[in-house]
Amino acid sequence: MRVAKGRWTADIGSDEMVVFLIGMRFNQLWRVWRWLPTFNAMPPMLRHLEQTPESGLLGWHVWFGRTVLVLTYWRSAEQLIAFAGNQDAPHAPAWRAFNRRIGDDGSVGIWHETYVVGPGKAEAVYVNMLTFGLAAATSPVPVTPERNTARRRLAVAPDNGS
Repeated sequence: MRVAKGRWTADIGSDEMVVFLIGMRFNQLWRVWRWLPTFNAMPPMLRHLEQTPESGLLGWHVWFGRTVLVLTYWRSAEQLIAFAGNQDAPHAPAWRAFNRRIGDDGSVGIWHETYVVGPGKAEAVYVNMLTFGLAAATSPVPVTPERNTARRRLAVAPDNGS
């Protein structure tokens, strides 16, 4: 991938979409046998989603640290929820296994947050970046005078130059 020089933003189109954050935290690092199966469950899910575009996944990024973060973009909340409950997809069995193996013993933390966004409800700017985030999941477009500020990108009120 190449750096897109200059200022870019994301054109999310006219429909709502979903930003879904999911992750895990190594609460007890030394208990590798507790957290490793949870950690290893995520790559098969992402591979499955990439191989089934009808699932609704638009794109994803992952960051590693004591807390692992996976940022995903979806066409709709309905498609995200359908994937989560699909007994033939990797999520449901991984969730059941986590609850059986870990439950509430405190060794591994997992979390997620779901945001439904749409036109006028999300904005982004990227300066000298690879195509990333919302722009990678939707369409990257150059920042124009009409999209020069967050207020204009959100189109929530007339911009007074601030």
